[in-house]
Amino acid sequence: MTTATAESKADQPAATSFAWHVDTPVGRLAVVEKDGAVARLLWHRDSPGLSEIRETPVLKEAVAQLTAYFDGELTAFDLPLKLSASDFERQVQEAMLAIPHGQTRTYGDIAKDLDTYGQPVGQACGNNSIPIIVPCHRVLSANGLGGFSGEGGVEMKIRLLKHEGGYPFLL
Repeated sequence: MTTATAESKADQPAATSFAWHVDTPVGRLAVVEKDGAVARLLWHRDSPGLSEIRETPVLKEAVAQLTAYFDGELTAFDLPLKLSASDFERQVQEAMLAIPHGQTRTYGDIAKDLDTYGQPVGQACGNNSIPIIVPCHRVLSANGLGGFSGEGGVEMKIRLLKHEGGYPFLL
């Protein structure tokens, strides 16, 4: 089971961050660890200035799990995660983590569970700093795909959904 902690602004100045890259079928990704937990997942285009490139036990495990996910051997990540500092965004991230591999929910489904509206849920999904691992690609609009803030936009969301078999009429 993935463990999650909140990232507060007070934690940030003393935080130690490291990154490691992994080549995947959806492009080169950079996994960023902060204080022993995965804090970000970036597409290569978003990661040129990473200063500390180091293979730590957490990053080594994250890369191994991402590789297994893309090889079709892993359906649930089990990593320590540093989720958003915002209570609401963290609630949305936890709701996304609860969506099983190969399944989807709508922004409205999550909004109903959190007693809010779909638009703030969509914004929180767009602010997800750990895509794929925190599966924002599994959240759809009531009328279709919705958006995706990762590299490649909606086309990348489709690729991830097809990989999981989570959007059958696209297959």
